[in-house]
Amino acid sequence: MKKLIPAVLLLALVLTSCSSLRAEKTADFFAMDTYMSVKYYGGPDGESEKLETAAAELEKKLSVTKEDSEIARLNRDGRAKLSGETEKLLTGALDLCRETEGALDVTVYPAVRAWGFTTGEHRVPDKDEIDGIVGKIGYGNVTVGGGEAALPDGYMVDLGAVAKGYLGDKLAEILKEDGVTSALLDLGGNIRAVGEKPDGSPWRIAVRDPAGDGVIGTLPLRDETAATSGGYERYFVDEDGEIRWHIIDPATGYPAKAGLISVTVIGKDGLRCDGLSTALFVMGREKSVSFWRERRDFEMILVTDDGKILISPGLSGMFEPEKGSSYSVEVIGND
Repeated sequence: MKKLIPAVLLLALVLTSCSSLRAEKTADFFAMDTYMSVKYYGGPDGESEKLETAAAELEKKLSVTKEDSEIARLNRDGRAKLSGETEKLLTGALDLCRETEGALDVTVYPAVRAWGFTTGEHRVPDKDEIDGIVGKIGYGNVTVGGGEAALPDGYMVDLGAVAKGYLGDKLAEILKEDGVTSALLDLGGNIRAVGEKPDGSPWRIAVRDPAGDGVIGTLPLRDETAATSGGYERYFVDEDGEIRWHIIDPATGYPAKAGLISVTVIGKDGLRCDGLSTALFVMGREKSVSFWRERRDFEMILVTDDGKILISPGLSGMFEPEKGSSYSVEVIGND
């Protein structure tokens, strides 16, 4: 596998000239430890501040590092009252944990923290520490309902694997309610399209090469989400020269190594796309393909560590590989 380089996921927007169309507006802000950028057309004055406020308010509820957030209180006290929005998001995340049979697990946070990905103090935990942590990973032990949630002693939750996807849908709804019919939201690994470009053509995004600079190809997007998870987003190299990335396999407590280096999921539900991109990365190629064949309610792009790009049939003829790319492209068979 080629050496991965540190970089923020780039899903570059390919734009045509809009000089004769409505003026483009932008909203740029930092939330959820991510630089976010929104391009939109139309809408009232003050839309930028409205979007930034909505993102900040959601982060205040969900942050694992802000001591007064609902999730931080749940992790600290083992029980906490939840707002309707947080309860809805946690419930939806747990449903996805069950659907993926734990490949996505919202209680993996202690392992992520042990590796230093939340503190920036990267380290390789010893086996005994990992074994102890894995013993307290299990989404099935989370109870939620009636406006509150509870955890067993030593358990912690983190909704980071689904929060940006959910936020994309929330911000898109705000824009639509205010009359915006054309927008593109880049939320750091999650791209949410509202409608089409002002000229009636689809938004076209480019998916980053996870093993280097540049992109692997482009695809059209209309009123849906493209969520990407990759090992290159956050990682460190240990003393033995091994790459350790932040996507942790809940079953082992170690960084997931199942033959994939990037997963992009495209669909209508932002939370589902976001969570599935992580879950499929953990599953690996064969299980991801089987999972897709059983459901077929999303599209996906899998990039393998041996230089292949696997795309679901719905993207055939739509995904355009980058010219000169060293990757080979394969369309996943229907059975």
